[in-house]
Amino acid sequence: MRLPLAALFLTLLMSAAHASPAPQQVDIPLSSGVLHAQLYKPEGEGPFPTVIALHGCGGLGAHSDPVLPRYRDWAERLLKAGNAVLLPDSYGSRELGPQCRVKESHVKARRERVADIAASRAWLMKQAWVARDRISLIGWANGASALLWAVRPQSAARDHGPDFRAAIAFYPDCRISAGLGWSARVPTLVLIGADDDVSSPPACRQMVDGARGRSALARIVVYPGAYHDFDRANTPLHAASASSDATAPERGHLGTDAEARAESQKDVAEWLAR
Repeated sequence: MRLPLAALFLTLLMSAAHASPAPQQVDIPLSSGVLHAQLYKPEGEGPFPTVIALHGCGGLGAHSDPVLPRYRDWAERLLKAGNAVLLPDSYGSRELGPQCRVKESHVKARRERVADIAASRAWLMKQAWVARDRISLIGWANGASALLWAVRPQSAARDHGPDFRAAIAFYPDCRISAGLGWSARVPTLVLIGADDDVSSPPACRQMVDGARGRSALARIVVYPGAYHDFDRANTPLHAASASSDATAPERGHLGTDAEARAESQKDVAEWLAR
């Protein structure tokens, strides 16, 4: 029996060594309530570059998992590269479920979610383990739209601390921002699939092109043949309308694009390393 028991112990030990890191819940004060967030932090005292990661309209987590696999995948990737990752839960903190198919959302990208970004930054600026001049933003869909509002010159923090170092927006809805003459005060990268029929690649290109000459560096990468959610692993291409999933938009198509997913991982790493 000794050999099988020894083999079992070794297997369990190896499994534990390769287990996904567990996030820590932190509570961030808001002007009206508390913002719950999940934190992935490297071992050690830091200071660490830190990324605030903003979920889409489906929310951050589920009943059995505080961070959905799509965001956990990115958080672990960023963590492995030496970043701390803070994921604020804009919906769960307000006792709301997915907002993708809600006709009148009470949590607006340009209002409550921008306030959540500001509160997250203020909290991070007080943490000794944070490299205060290397706090960046990354967001998906509705979270990316909130990011676009948060990096506008009008949304600059009133304190004297360093601003965000960089921002990365995955397939935001650029239509309103394009019409308002959007610009950014920090380097901002927009990543979107050419065939995205949930968001609007032409509007995002118009938004970025229109910001040239009156903005911090803004760049767009359009991945040929890719649809919405192209960076989400193991998601066959499908029509959102054919699904009853409340975490999916009501229209358009969603699905992994392996080439665009791999390219976006490189693009994110390079943008954050600037």
